[in-house]
Amino acid sequence: MNEHARTRLDELTAATVPARGLVSRRVLIGGLVLLLAGLGYLIVHRAANKPDAAANAAPLVSATAPGRTPYTLSVSFTGAIVARYDMPIGIDGEGGRVSAVLVEVGDTVQRGQALARLDTSVLAPQVASLRASLEQSRAEAVLADAEYQRAVAINGSVVAALSKAEVEKRRSQLATANAHVHASEAQLAEAEARLGRTELHAPADGIVLTRAAEVGQAVTAGTAPLFRLARGGEVEMKAMVAEQDLPKLKVGQTAQVSITGVQTPYTGTIRLLPAVIDPMSRLGEVRVTLPHDRNLRPGAFARGEAKVATDVRPIVPQTAFLADSRGSYVYVVGEGERVVRKPVKFGGAQPSGIVIAEGLDGSERVITTAGAFLHEGEQVRVDSAKATP
Repeated sequence: MNEHARTRLDELTAATVPARGLVSRRVLIGGLVLLLAGLGYLIVHRAANKPDAAANAAPLVSATAPGRTPYTLSVSFTGAIVARYDMPIGIDGEGGRVSAVLVEVGDTVQRGQALARLDTSVLAPQVASLRASLEQSRAEAVLADAEYQRAVAINGSVVAALSKAEVEKRRSQLATANAHVHASEAQLAEAEARLGRTELHAPADGIVLTRAAEVGQAVTAGTAPLFRLARGGEVEMKAMVAEQDLPKLKVGQTAQVSITGVQTPYTGTIRLLPAVIDPMSRLGEVRVTLPHDRNLRPGAFARGEAKVATDVRPIVPQTAFLADSRGSYVYVVGEGERVVRKPVKFGGAQPSGIVIAEGLDGSERVITTAGAFLHEGEQVRVDSAKATP
């Protein structure tokens, strides 16, 4: 390249550099303007949509207006089937060894029927010996009486053959012989009573509930009862009822009693209400008379229910009923779709929910779900698909 050409190239380069610098500055300024405009639009857009976002963030709940529903007030209780008159039968004599068991569990027995026998190998000979002794005493008494009568007859004749002392002696011998007879009779009666106690008898008509006697078993007066008898076969339910429910029950009131394994409940009658309440458990014992049925076995677990009245109250789902240190309450949807706490009073449980005795009139929108996670005054959204009028 010659000197002239190099000089021309340097002039063109010097003229081009300022132009490129101007274009770069214009591009930078334009980019900044566009960036600021985008940020402004985004801020304005978010500010315009902020209420909708807050609304979409509110918890979604289900609510219902419970209204007022008629229902039946009832008292529920649990207990066991027992014999109305449970009679334990044991040894009331000296005891001995069981030689025979004559009945089994579930047998129906009559008054006076033998249930079991004890060994009589010792008592039976004693009774026989005392009977012989009694016969001897009676014979001696007869002889003494004859001698006394003869002495009296002789002493009354014209010529007295016996002295007065002799006659008195005969009379004394007669009295002694008669006393021996009475003593022998008493001893025999005692031995026969002991022998009679070796046989256990049913004190009344009934059904044998339990049997603890076994052949060969040695028993004494302190041994546990050998049999338990349900007098007349009558059974009933013995139940424990809460203190607050007892005033609602009355003697003669009908109750439905259910036992495990039997689908149809039995209709019973309240026979007895408690005179006292257990100070520890705050429960009282109630007796419910039941009909005769082979499935009503003493010892079976039973549930009872007695209907006491009818009423009309708001009934809310169990999930809506809440409680804390301030008491029981429900949440309702108030003005502005905000949560309002309503103190309520528990009125009992029904299959359909919880009865509200006080605090609601039935027109409120009660929150049925998620109540435990809400706070008073919090804004919520009601699920219209699940809301009920």
